[in-house]
Amino acid sequence: MLDVLAITGPIYFVVAVGYACTRAGLFQRADMRVFGKYVVNLALPALLFNALSQRSVAEVLNPVFVAAYAAGSVAASLAGVFWARRAAGKGLSEAGIIGMGMSCPNSGFIGFPIIALLFGPVTAGIALALAMVVENVVSIPLSLAIADSDGADAGASRGARLRMVLVQSLRSVARNPMIWGIALGFLFSLTGWRLPEPVARTVNLFAAATASLSLFVIGGSLVGIHLRGLARDVAVIALGKLLLHPLCVLAAVLLLPPMARELQVAAVVLAAVPMLGIYPILAQKHGHDTLAAAAQLGTTVASFFTLTALLFAVRQAFG
Repeated sequence: MLDVLAITGPIYFVVAVGYACTRAGLFQRADMRVFGKYVVNLALPALLFNALSQRSVAEVLNPVFVAAYAAGSVAASLAGVFWARRAAGKGLSEAGIIGMGMSCPNSGFIGFPIIALLFGPVTAGIALALAMVVENVVSIPLSLAIADSDGADAGASRGARLRMVLVQSLRSVARNPMIWGIALGFLFSLTGWRLPEPVARTVNLFAAATASLSLFVIGGSLVGIHLRGLARDVAVIALGKLLLHPLCVLAAVLLLPPMARELQVAAVVLAAVPMLGIYPILAQKHGHDTLAAAAQLGTTVASFFTLTALLFAVRQAFG
């Protein structure tokens, strides 16, 4: 158990430091958004580029990983929507946001550091890049399309509304710096190109800042969030994200053709981390940002225990 805590402990210690520094006034909660922009726009794209460009295409492009991760994510999202609509009687907008909370993990800020401690930064970078493709092309657009389909214009069919939202989501994906880092990494991997040494060292400096700063941002962003009056919904979203999502991905991993054990574990671990950091921001447009922020707080706290248990099970099963 101590070797597992040696993996999860540093992750949550850095999160706690970010929370404590922001709570004490050393940083403002608004500063976390600035730090987050640095990670999303510079550090993570550099890390993704490095992970992909330095490996062959055969090592990087893994359709089984993509299929398993996508299938498990879609299943978890639809389960969340089904619960919200049928069991809780919520509208489509809130159901879409709940489905997003259950299926869109914070793979870059929390998942990558954990996988890097397990298997090293190269395997973690490859898994992160493949997961990012699924999240940005499938999971997030699907959830936003469901949420935006609520209250569609009378002059437009729901199908037309869904198509419009999906097109807008894909346009947003095309402007995402992380997607550009993935695309350039694949290009360099395919062609065998290498960056000039001074440029490569510069990219390495940006990439090295990813893990610690991203975890610090998570901690600082949790300051000021409360769970009052939202306990049931928060508990359901947390259970869906921390248990249902990884179980769905695990089922897909077991049903699909085999792949490297490290990638099998990485897919399940990535699915088992809390929801993406911008979850409350995406929910704000639909008026559900309070629920999203509360769910993010509850899920992040609970994830210390669920991830520790998951990694202990992995160690017992695989050594």
